[in-house]
Amino acid sequence: MAAIVYLAAAFLSGKLLIEAIMGENAKPDGRQNRIWVLTASSFGVGVLIVTWILYVLAYLLHVKAGVKQPLLPANIIVILIALICAAIYIIKRRKSGVGFRLDVLISDRKLFLKECVWYGLLLIFFLYTMAYVFHVTGDRLYSGFTVFSDYAPHTAMIRSFSRSANYPTQYPHFGGADVKYHFMFQFLVGNLEYLGLRIDVAYNLISALSIWGFAVMLCQLTYRLSKSFTAEILTPVLLVFRSGTAFFRFAEEHLKAGDFIKTLAENTTFIGYTPNENWGLWNYNVYLNQRHLGFGLLIVSVVIRAFLDMFEEGIGCDARGLGFFKNRLFSRDAWKPVQPEKALFFGVIIGLCSFWNGACVIGGLLILCGMAVFSNGKIDYLILAAVSVFYSWIETHIFITGQAFSFGWHWGFLSEDKTVAGVLWYLVQITGLTFIGLIPGLLLMKRKERLFMAAFLFPLIFAFSFSLTPDINVNHKYIMIAMAFMSVIWSVILAKLLRNGAVSCVSAGLVIVLLTATGLYDFVVIVKDNDAYHRLSVPLQSEITDWLSDNLTEKDLLLTPEYSMNEITMSGAMMYMGWPYYAWSAGYDTYYRAGQASLIYTTDDRTILTETVKRENIKYILYEEEMTYEELECREDVIASVYPEVFQSEDGRIRIYETGRTISDETVAS
Repeated sequence: MAAIVYLAAAFLSGKLLIEAIMGENAKPDGRQNRIWVLTASSFGVGVLIVTWILYVLAYLLHVKAGVKQPLLPANIIVILIALICAAIYIIKRRKSGVGFRLDVLISDRKLFLKECVWYGLLLIFFLYTMAYVFHVTGDRLYSGFTVFSDYAPHTAMIRSFSRSANYPTQYPHFGGADVKYHFMFQFLVGNLEYLGLRIDVAYNLISALSIWGFAVMLCQLTYRLSKSFTAEILTPVLLVFRSGTAFFRFAEEHLKAGDFIKTLAENTTFIGYTPNENWGLWNYNVYLNQRHLGFGLLIVSVVIRAFLDMFEEGIGCDARGLGFFKNRLFSRDAWKPVQPEKALFFGVIIGLCSFWNGACVIGGLLILCGMAVFSNGKIDYLILAAVSVFYSWIETHIFITGQAFSFGWHWGFLSEDKTVAGVLWYLVQITGLTFIGLIPGLLLMKRKERLFMAAFLFPLIFAFSFSLTPDINVNHKYIMIAMAFMSVIWSVILAKLLRNGAVSCVSAGLVIVLLTATGLYDFVVIVKDNDAYHRLSVPLQSEITDWLSDNLTEKDLLLTPEYSMNEITMSGAMMYMGWPYYAWSAGYDTYYRAGQASLIYTTDDRTILTETVKRENIKYILYEEEMTYEELECREDVIASVYPEVFQSEDGRIRIYETGRTISDETVAS
């Protein structure tokens, strides 16, 4: 109940802010039903701001006031403030004679009823698929094979807040250092678990509402461009089921081999013929394992929506050809500010999203940059960009020690052939018709749609040109962002074809098949590779999980084997180094720690052991029966001869040694 109250307070806070800034309750809009934009925007903005306030308050209570578990008082304060502010706002509106007007929010009742059905089905779909790959049955938490590797660092971070007090925030798979990975979505889920929601319910609910909100915002943008409910239906379909050539090549190979039907039935791995495509880099699985991506995209779509009026006014000018670009780039009207206070507000909003999903901030600013080229109010765009970069800079310098990212030129993304032709062919392979197919599609587009398309291409260009992290695979998110927004353009085109007779309808049907076949088969693989026979499970409660939660604080560094996701990581303890890839891809120096951990576990020299443990500030050493580290034999006998054992599991499989004192110290004391 407390968790629902928190979400309700956040939603209400977001609604009041959106109404105040955007005037969503000011006048009817004959173009579309505003209730959906207001609902999705209120959820995103409210959760973003209220959760940041909660985090800052919890941080201050823990670090400055010494409150051991600060979430309880922090939640009480935040919820009370949100409800009081909402009450004051409502009372003032009633006194001024401004009440709630449903006709302002619902302009077309017939369309609204159809949207209720469609958006309801979408919400059920997102809730079901999120729970399908991550759920609790009995006393065990299950994660499907296509997602559990990403859930390992995410669940560890969630538990570091719900079971511990991770302030100042650290990365549980690389404890004792700063936090280089966005963590606020996990903080939100951790808070909801702390407030009483089971971890899977909290994670799935917020994830589904986030991607649903983003899908609704895309649908509403589609309707604004097309005035077609059919286009609204197509947009989420194209969002979920990606385009690509993999299925057609896969089908061709196995049809020739004569085992197509058998392979379709038995295959449980993603198909792909480009580097790492079989990881599921381009399909719906990304939204299932990177849950914070949906929330980041929701915030981006809210900010883009806020600038639509200026964009449409700018591209609606009478000039054509070179005169249009001259008018848009060099005229005074194109640059003078329109609503700088709105730009300031949404600059804060997108800036605050940096530690929810940094890729979405960059991708969103790139799309807004593309919009700014053709839009009025360019000063407003500059204000938004400056404020968002400033807030991102502040957050980065608070949470990250040293350089946050390494910006560099990296042409071609993962394309093996770095020529222009090779890169274009690679793009066709991974996205099918999504981008290349829009070249002939230009004939069916109005100027507004063409310029939207141009803006949506900016993240794609960035992904193939630059790198910000050690792992270039991370750039796939920018391409996914461009693909997601491009679903709007394709839906508008397909809706036009479906209105123009039998031949056009057949053509539209063929295009839909080409755009979705690979994604549909990817979805089949998701279903098969996350069923009851393809999932990892960990106990929801266990003796070692509880012991670690009860006895370790956020300051205690625990040396473990290179764990991914198990009952140790589910405690929220700060591991010296968990599974190396997670920390390495986030920018941590895993090679150094792997060497030190290997030295501690394998040395036969007690002096080297104690000196290394002290230098690395390790408080506890966990030993698992018959373990090796980096394929080297471990010497528990040396560890046990120096440090006292403080925990042993009932089956004797796991033992923990405390390094704060030595056996020789205890002997002298006794």
